[in-house]
Amino acid sequence: MPPRPRFDRRAPVRELPNINERISYPNLRVVDADGSQLGVITREAALEVAKDRELDLVLVSEKADPPVCRIMDYGKYKFEQEKKAKEAKKKSHQTEVKEVKMRYKIDQHDYDVRIGQAVRFLKAGDKVKCTVIFRGREIQHTALAEVLLMRMAKDLEESAEIQQPPKREGRNMIMFLSPRKLSAGKPQGDGKPKAAKEGADGASAPASAKKAAPTPAETKA
Repeated sequence: MPPRPRFDRRAPVRELPNINERISYPNLRVVDADGSQLGVITREAALEVAKDRELDLVLVSEKADPPVCRIMDYGKYKFEQEKKAKEAKKKSHQTEVKEVKMRYKIDQHDYDVRIGQAVRFLKAGDKVKCTVIFRGREIQHTALAEVLLMRMAKDLEESAEIQQPPKREGRNMIMFLSPRKLSAGKPQGDGKPKAAKEGADGASAPASAKKAAPTPAETKA
């Protein structure tokens, strides 16, 4: 009977960068730290130049003939590359579908909590799946569940638009909301009713008219 395979507890082998003494090619095309070409030189000569500059010799193109190396500060280069990767990952947000579950007999406090959750998801750029769960004979009240979902869509209309209207799926009724795209040229009001503004303007007009009215003495003259 063959022996049972044992679990391999060895740490995974890390792929080390091809820099300095790890470069094994005898001849290299070397680019200096300022971008100038040093031409094709031996590995030992390239290492000596990098040592004199207090920098590293980094293999940048292994498939070239001869391989291309660059003299640089590898620690600084690695830090900048990791920083760029983190920024790119932060900018490229992948849209997810977040779910908000409830019963059609939900009370006001729990409903407000679900609204808050949905607003957070939508502001993060995610879609929201609103699910009403039926238990037992509650399946007979699908109309009430649809009313609840449309109420939620109405309360979230500033942040979301309906991607899929309420639809029954098994013992659930679901609705999908997606983040609303704001139009760039949407005018923003000053928050004051137009009628009040006109009233203020209208109030100032009679005062001006009284001030400009001629006196009886001026009329006789």
